[in-house]
Amino acid sequence: MIRVIFHLDMDAFYASVEQRDNPALRGQPVIVGAPPTQRGVVCAASYEARKFGVHSAMPSVTARRLCPKGMFVRPRMDLYREESQHIMRIAAATGAVVEQMSIDEAYLDLSAICAAEDADTALRSTLPLARQLKQRIQSERQLTATIGIAANKLLAKIASDHQKPDGLTLITEADKIQFLRPLPVRALYGVGKVTEQALNQAGLRTVGDLQDHAGDLRALVGSFGPRLKQFAFGQDDRPLELGDDIKSISGEETFLQDTEDRKVLRTCLREQAADISGRLKRRRLGAHTVQVKVRYGDFTTLTRQITVEEPLSDAGDIYRLGCFLLGREKLVSRPLRLLGLGVATLREPAGEQLVLL
Repeated sequence: MIRVIFHLDMDAFYASVEQRDNPALRGQPVIVGAPPTQRGVVCAASYEARKFGVHSAMPSVTARRLCPKGMFVRPRMDLYREESQHIMRIAAATGAVVEQMSIDEAYLDLSAICAAEDADTALRSTLPLARQLKQRIQSERQLTATIGIAANKLLAKIASDHQKPDGLTLITEADKIQFLRPLPVRALYGVGKVTEQALNQAGLRTVGDLQDHAGDLRALVGSFGPRLKQFAFGQDDRPLELGDDIKSISGEETFLQDTEDRKVLRTCLREQAADISGRLKRRRLGAHTVQVKVRYGDFTTLTRQITVEEPLSDAGDIYRLGCFLLGREKLVSRPLRLLGLGVATLREPAGEQLVLL
């Protein structure tokens, strides 16, 4: 079957909802999160704020230093979730099979409703549908979306990263190899900071370098080498995943003696964050939600969580959010019997904004 995949990505979703609902915020650097006068972190940032280097999981005080004129707005997660449901219903109305990746992102498989003799004709035939989808989201929800169209998930995601906000990019099968050539290796799914560094040290900086490389990439990136080579040529056979199981990664430690020693607790959180980060990176995933769990001597157990717009996989970010939750909720008000840290709402990490070289 000829595959046709859309990648639908809402533009700066949390901040855009706030700008829609409050005209005074439109065109301003909006930072969704706790105010800088309080202990807190950034959950999301508008494109205007991102220009100053503001990003999810950053301490609010740092965001204020980078963006002195930033307008801080407290997150309204219930509203964002409700808005997401409206958007996903609009997406499903196209007749596509929908894999929702996060609150603001989804893959749409339109293969079954596209009748064409060749792949590129099928892809091009969906351009009017993509424009209609974007227009309906704009007219009904007053929000903009970016859509990437391609024959697989890898290319559809790269296409949506290519032109933001309010973009529409089609990568045909005939053009995919040339389209990919000038992009940085980081643009490919599964290439994080460590893999990027290893490739760069070997002189492989662009996808074109990977395409031209005659050696075995396993010498540089291990078992990921053959799959990376396929990705460099725009080949990806991953199906949409439609399971409803909640995906999460977590760890916890029961102490020999109940403790409220901050040094012990911080060491525990750092180790758990490092373990979770490693497991995320091995699976080439990021997490939107960080959760802490505490149990006291009387076996009372509490959990608290925070959700950010951009997926996280770095141990430092996960650790920082864990510490923030413990402090904000005053969870170490008495000795702890158990301390746990976890992440959920897992998806592939967001690509950086791509610029053709």
